[in-house]
Amino acid sequence: MILSHRKFLISAAILTLPAAPAFAQKDAAAEQRSSGLSDDFHNDDMIVVTAPYVEQLDILAGTSVLSGDQLAEDLRGQIGDSLTGLPGVSSTSFAPGSSRPVLRGFQGPRVRVLTDGIGSLDASNTSVDHAVTIDPLTAQRVEVLRGPAVLLFGGDAIGGAVNVIDKRIPRDIPDDAVHLDAIGGYGSAADDWSVAGSVDVPLTSKLVIHADGSFRDTGDVNIPGYVLAPALRAEVLAQAAEETEEGHLDEAEELTETANQSGRIANTASRTETAGAGIAYIDDGGNLGFSVSYYDTNYGVPSRPGTEHAHGEEEEDHEEEGHEEEGPVTIGLKQYRADLRGGVNMGGFFEALNFRAGYSDYEHTEFEGDEIGTVFSVSGIEARAELVQADHDGWRGVIGTQVLVRDFNAVGEEAFVPKNSLESWALFTVQEVDLGNWEVEGAMRVEQTDIAANSISFDRSFNTLSGAIGLAYAPDDSALKIGTNISRSERAPSAEELLSDGPHIATQAYEIGNAGFTTEKSWGGELYARWDSNDVQLSATAYANFFDDYIFEAETGAEEDGLPVFQYFQRDATYYGFEASASVVFARAGGFDFIADGVADYVRAKINNGGGAVPRIPPLRLLGGIKAHSDNLDLRAEVEWSDSQNKVAAFETATDGFTMVNASAAWRPFGKDGGVTLLASANNIFDVKARRHASFTKDYVPLSGRDIRVSAKFSF
Repeated sequence: MILSHRKFLISAAILTLPAAPAFAQKDAAAEQRSSGLSDDFHNDDMIVVTAPYVEQLDILAGTSVLSGDQLAEDLRGQIGDSLTGLPGVSSTSFAPGSSRPVLRGFQGPRVRVLTDGIGSLDASNTSVDHAVTIDPLTAQRVEVLRGPAVLLFGGDAIGGAVNVIDKRIPRDIPDDAVHLDAIGGYGSAADDWSVAGSVDVPLTSKLVIHADGSFRDTGDVNIPGYVLAPALRAEVLAQAAEETEEGHLDEAEELTETANQSGRIANTASRTETAGAGIAYIDDGGNLGFSVSYYDTNYGVPSRPGTEHAHGEEEEDHEEEGHEEEGPVTIGLKQYRADLRGGVNMGGFFEALNFRAGYSDYEHTEFEGDEIGTVFSVSGIEARAELVQADHDGWRGVIGTQVLVRDFNAVGEEAFVPKNSLESWALFTVQEVDLGNWEVEGAMRVEQTDIAANSISFDRSFNTLSGAIGLAYAPDDSALKIGTNISRSERAPSAEELLSDGPHIATQAYEIGNAGFTTEKSWGGELYARWDSNDVQLSATAYANFFDDYIFEAETGAEEDGLPVFQYFQRDATYYGFEASASVVFARAGGFDFIADGVADYVRAKINNGGGAVPRIPPLRLLGGIKAHSDNLDLRAEVEWSDSQNKVAAFETATDGFTMVNASAAWRPFGKDGGVTLLASANNIFDVKARRHASFTKDYVPLSGRDIRVSAKFSF
């Protein structure tokens, strides 16, 4: 699909403006102190998100970083499944080929997935079966951002943002004539083979080029026990008994076979290839870089038992001509992308002008066997620009703008969303005042979003205003910091929430939106405390969000075209919860630091006035581990306990709790700066049955069983 000339001019004008600066957080430095590691020449001791002018912006109360050996150990095919060990993070886990992060119970349009501060520009927020077009294999660092200041990335980031920092537009000139990074590995649970590599070559003292590529191939996922959850299995067996009584023996045999599937999840294999290249000019006056990339993946979509696909008139023809068996549902996805990043160092009131922009041409096809079902296409441009204020007597800040232009189209018998276009522009600012022991911070964003679908004469505009204010206190010469944040945010409904109306082959549901939805509004608050010393890092945050006109999708109990109906509703709702993390060096001996760490998180979400629970909310989760760390060797063992989830919406099933035990080892044979790390891990050692309640497919897509993984990472 090609963007209209009008939209192209709007977006091209933005490319001349500045882009996202980045918060340097103490949490990142603390993580590197405890690990004793740095990744490679790309790294500094900061989180690069949107503003390097701030040492620690406390309005971002919850920030987690995954990098280095920990990122290498946790690599999975999709970014959502790579982050579940972090506080407040779960995953949609729709299938191994498709998984988005869930932050504080929020998912879909309330969580932004970014690459270097710009949206992934794919269709992953359209539906849970759509993959995120970011390959964790090529990531340098992943940052998970929670809290009210994430509204700077858009009103749809109220739940948080996941920012993946890759290497495609270089940030530094390497000291070596050629710098190589590579990683390769194998995982037993899905016969998962993966390899990735990148090369950076300085052409001059100010000019560097980059190239990278990755490949991953996985088979069907091995699991312990039955594929179907107990309640669903009992339901399918009951259907088989009914078919037997009615004399439909072939149907009964098929249902019984479905109920007794065990050992592996059929149709979950995947294959992914990526490639990218970039160039950057870097000197004391500023920087300018450009990259192009390609993402190609094919993955299976497990089938929901007891449903059949809707084919309209074709289905009637099949009934007359005899039943024609459908093949498994698979998705073939491709994305071509171009990115631009630059900055100019200035003097005076503003110290820097930064800009960031991305363009994407995306298409994915849903297949039924060898037959094409529906083709989804997305063309989009997103750009950010920021003026960074110099520090004036403890006052500093940033003023920025953001534009997103997107064209979406779906062609096929199961195109459940009509062709539509979205145009969004925003102005925002973050300001911080240092008053000694006290810090005051504020943020504001004004945004306009236009959504149009000409085929159904739909054209609406939404204006939103969001803001946040924070107060933090840090005693002199103390590692303690405490604070509070209050926010008011507004979110425009997404095109899918407004316009969905039809069967969706991959989710195997009939989805219905509401074109009359208003903006979603919420008040939010946080209380947090942190302790950050050389041997002890502690963090705890309690939060709550009070929504007016909250939009959610829930099963209705009705059927349409043989599919369960999932409809979007708008009601008032309340979220509240906490997340906490700790890391303590409790002993030193024989060149090792012995570290105990833990994570705890909980969220409760309910529809007000007796509306029951919000669907797909993760339960209480505790994770604790012990690690022995030295320059050459890391050894770690951990236990993750997830409570059962019985607070469920109507027609939603409960989820059993589980306890997993994991262990890992990282060996650096040439020391921490030697450039070689060999890793081994055993996940779910005791092969327990586990399902994520946040998953749309949890009742027939459990988590993998015992998974032995080995990998090697090189940096020279």
